[in-house]
Amino acid sequence: MKKTLIILAVVVVLAGWFVISTLNGLIPMDETCKANWSQVLNQYQRRSDLIPNLVATVKGYATHEQETLTQVIEARAKATQTTLSPEMLTDEKAMSAFMQNQSALSSALSRLMVVVEKYPELKANENFMALQSQLEGTENRIAVARKDYIDSVKVFNTRIRTIPTKWIVAIFSDMEKKATFDIEESKKAAPIVDFSK
Repeated sequence: MKKTLIILAVVVVLAGWFVISTLNGLIPMDETCKANWSQVLNQYQRRSDLIPNLVATVKGYATHEQETLTQVIEARAKATQTTLSPEMLTDEKAMSAFMQNQSALSSALSRLMVVVEKYPELKANENFMALQSQLEGTENRIAVARKDYIDSVKVFNTRIRTIPTKWIVAIFSDMEKKATFDIEESKKAAPIVDFSK
């Protein structure tokens, strides 16, 4: 009887240790997803911060392009109004709305860059060239940050969907699968801007 109780106690302790270690292993993955998402937001904010200066510079040269400038300003306003905190990463609808607004801003910026082609004196302006270079760099940073986020979500989502982790999460935790980017193929690439012409 005493031997059976000892074996039972050992089994309970081992099972408890397994559950705790599994949950503790998920926490760093969850935090990595949140940190990577914060970096995505940071890069989108960087892009958003560049836009007023870019629009002001273009406005000085392209006064007849008010509609395009207005579209960029409105898209920026809408993109900055839609926020997605790390706690909301499990909400696929919120992720979709966030990405639609960011995509609309990217499209508006692309149209602005096409308009700029009509103004050679603007393309030669040092301020514009610096802003355009920063915008290109930011688009690249956005792509890298999104990739890092997607990679961390893939690891996390795979882990919480595998057995026995799936069962442990269902019983002992409220962790859920995280949403990731779902962008049309045509919008996955950063806009290409060529001012060399």
